[in-house]
Amino acid sequence: MTEWIEWSEKARDHLRTRSIRYADAVDIDPAWTVEVINDPDRLVEEPDSRSAHANSARIVGYSPTARMVITVVALRGADGVLRGASAWKTRGAPRRQYWKGAGDE
Repeated sequence: MTEWIEWSEKARDHLRTRSIRYADAVDIDPAWTVEVINDPDRLVEEPDSRSAHANSARIVGYSPTARMVITVVALRGADGVLRGASAWKTRGAPRRQYWKGAGDE
């Protein structure tokens, strides 16, 4: 079953302009996040322990189009659909944890 994620126009703009706000940040195409949440090797924390929302999700997965591991943070609606909040290029321990579970880099 394919999972879907919805992004508001404001959230899409936020993802596409990360490099303006953060040094060394990568702009994220919302289409890449669909690949991430459907990655069979993805890491899912639901609910996200770093969020105050009980319906939160943090997903770390690979986007073949972007050729990188991306972290996606979203809220799951009552209808089961993820509503995107943020996404970024994964670094550090979460990236290592992803590759450890998915195989070798």
